[in-house]
Amino acid sequence: MKLLVRNFAIVLLFSMNTCAKPDIGNDITAEENALFIDVPTDFDYNTHSSVNIRINDNSSALYEVFVTSEDPNFLGTKTFLDESGNTVTDDVYREDIINKQVLKGMPRNGVLEQLVTLPKYCNKVYIRRNDRLNFSGEFVDVVNGEVNYSFQNLTGRNTIQLERNDVNDYLYCVNGQGELFQIDPLDGDLTMISEMPMGSWTAAIDQENLMLYSIGRSSPYPLMRYSIENDEWSTVANLGMGGPRLAYNSNDNLLYFSDNNGVLFTIDPISGVILNSWQITGLHNTTGGDIDFAEDGTIYVCTFSGLYSIELNQNNDYVATRISADNLPFQPTSMTIDSNQELWLANSGSNSSLIIMDTTTGGWQYQYGVNAGNNTSFNRAINDLTTLHVYSDSVDTTDTDGDGVIDSEDSYPDDSEKAFEVFTPSKYGKGTIAFEDLWPTYGDYDFNDLAFSYRAIVILNSDNDVVQVDLICRVKANGAGYDNGFGIEIDGLLPDQVESVTGTTYSSDYITLNANGTEANQDKAVIILTDNADNFLNERTVSITLTAPVTTSELGVAPFNPFIIINQERHKEVHLPLHNRTSLGTNVSITDGINSDADGNFISSNGMPWAISIIHDFKVPKENVRIDDAYNYFVSWATSGGISHQDWYKDNPGFRNENMLED
Repeated sequence: MKLLVRNFAIVLLFSMNTCAKPDIGNDITAEENALFIDVPTDFDYNTHSSVNIRINDNSSALYEVFVTSEDPNFLGTKTFLDESGNTVTDDVYREDIINKQVLKGMPRNGVLEQLVTLPKYCNKVYIRRNDRLNFSGEFVDVVNGEVNYSFQNLTGRNTIQLERNDVNDYLYCVNGQGELFQIDPLDGDLTMISEMPMGSWTAAIDQENLMLYSIGRSSPYPLMRYSIENDEWSTVANLGMGGPRLAYNSNDNLLYFSDNNGVLFTIDPISGVILNSWQITGLHNTTGGDIDFAEDGTIYVCTFSGLYSIELNQNNDYVATRISADNLPFQPTSMTIDSNQELWLANSGSNSSLIIMDTTTGGWQYQYGVNAGNNTSFNRAINDLTTLHVYSDSVDTTDTDGDGVIDSEDSYPDDSEKAFEVFTPSKYGKGTIAFEDLWPTYGDYDFNDLAFSYRAIVILNSDNDVVQVDLICRVKANGAGYDNGFGIEIDGLLPDQVESVTGTTYSSDYITLNANGTEANQDKAVIILTDNADNFLNERTVSITLTAPVTTSELGVAPFNPFIIINQERHKEVHLPLHNRTSLGTNVSITDGINSDADGNFISSNGMPWAISIIHDFKVPKENVRIDDAYNYFVSWATSGGISHQDWYKDNPGFRNENMLED
C-alpha cells in the first residue's frame, strides 16, 4: 500500500462536499486540505472481538454470562425522597451488569462452550450460576480471547444446609440505584439478580408465588413486582406515597407498608389498592428502617432509633416496644428474618454492612461488610432486605416441550428444538454498522450514509448447538444520495446449510435468490436483508433457520461480514476493514487521490475505513460533521491502534459533542 507518511494515516478533511452529492473530482482539493494522523499498520478499527467462553460444571445448572465495564453507568441526576423523607438531588450510577447478557446456556456432558462477541474494553465477564434458584456469581477474566471457568462447590452449601432444615436462605437486597442483588448468609457472597425499573428503599417476597415486591423511591411511587422464576418486572399500580418499610404477610397474603410518619398500611399486592391503615405509637424515631413478620406472627419494626416489636391495642393502634438499646452506633435501613429466625439488618451508607441481631436481647454483631473486619465488602448500599427460602421441592420442574430443560430455564419452553441464546451485543443492547458509500474514493467521514442498528440472537437447542439466527434491525441513518442495499455474509455457512430466510424485503430486481432465501451464485451463505435501505427504516426481524445444527465456532459471531451494495450496482460492495467481499463483489481499482483503496481491503491509502462496526447504539454525526469532531477520543483511539479510549463511542462525560450528533 502506498504511504504518504511513515505509518498509515487517517485523512480527516477540513473542507468536503456532502456524500449526498458525490463528486470524485474534488479529491485533489481534499488532498490539499488533509490532516494526517499516524495509525499502526495492523489497525482494523474493530470495537469488538470474538471470545470463547468455556464453563466446566458436571451439574445441570443454568448459566448466564454478562458483559462488564470498569465504569459504572451514569443514570442521570435525579431528585427523590431519601429514607429519612428528605428531598435529595444526586447523580445516580449503577454497574448495569445484568442488562448486558451475552449468553444463556446449560452444560452438556460437563461443559458449556460458546463463541461470543464482546466489546474490546471488556476484560472481565460476570458468570451467574442458577441451580434451581440457588444463585451464585463470579467475575472471570478474559485472557487471550478466552474465558475459562470451573465451578467448585467448596462450601458444601447444598449438602449441609439441606440436611439441616431442607431450605437454603438467600437475602434479597435492593437499593436506591435500582439494583436487585442476593447475598448468601452462609458466606456473604453477592450475586447480581436484576436491574430494577426504579431505585427503591423497600423489598418483600411472596414466598409461595416467588414474587418480590418493591415500591419506587420517586413519584408516582410505583408498586413494582418481580417474578423470581421468570426474571420479569411489572408495575402493579402507582401508590402515590413512598416510605422505607415493606413486608409480605403469608397469613393474609397482604403487603404491609410503613411510611416515615409512623403509619402502617395494608396493600393488596394484586391490585395495589390500599386497604387499611393504623398509627404506630411508641417509635422514638419514625424514619428509616424496615418491617418483617416472624414465624410466630410477631411483627418487628426497625427505624433509625433501633428494633421494636409492635402489637395492636384496644384502640386499634399498633404500640411499639423497644427491643434494642437506644445507643446503636448505626442507622438500620433494612431488616429480614431467615428460616432459622435470625434477624438480619443492614446499616445506612454507600457501602452497607450486614448485622445479625438477637430479637430477645437486642444484642448484635457485624457479620459481613466493611464494618465486620473480615475482608468482606459489598461496595454498594443496601436499602432493604428480604429473605427467599429455596426448598428442595419449591421449584416447578415442568418441561412442557420435553427437551430436558425445565420451563423456567428454557427460553423457548414450547419448542423442543430451541432452548438457549447467544446475544450480540447483549440481550437488551444494540450494535451499529456505519458506512461511507463513496468507496473506493474519499468520503466526508460522517458515517451516516447508511447506519444499520442491530441485535443478533443466535438460538441454541438443548445440546447448545445453533439452529437459528435472528437479526432484529433497522436503518437508523440513511444520508446517502445513492439507493444502497445491505447484506451479510456468514462465512461459516454454505448456502445449502440454510433452510429458510424470512423478514427480508426488496423493491428492485437486481438481487437473485435461491429457493431458501439466500442470494444465488454465492460460495458462502449471503443474506441480502434489503436492496434499498429505505425499506428498513422501521425495525424488522430477519430469521435464518438452519437445515442442521452447528456449533457457534462453526457459525462464527455476529455481526458476521456485513456490507452495503452501492447504488444498486451489485458488484460494488463496501465491507468492514480487512473483510473479504462476497463472490459477487469485484474490486474497483481507482488509484487517484489520497483516499483511494488501490488494494481493495476497504482501508484507504492513508488508513481510513469506509465502514465501522460499533458494539453500541451508536449516535451518528450530522451531515458533513467528521467523526473525529463529533467524538473527542476517536483520534486517540485510532492512533493508539485501539488501545486508548476503547469505549470512545459511549456517552461518558466529555466523550462526545451532542450538538454534532443526529438525534
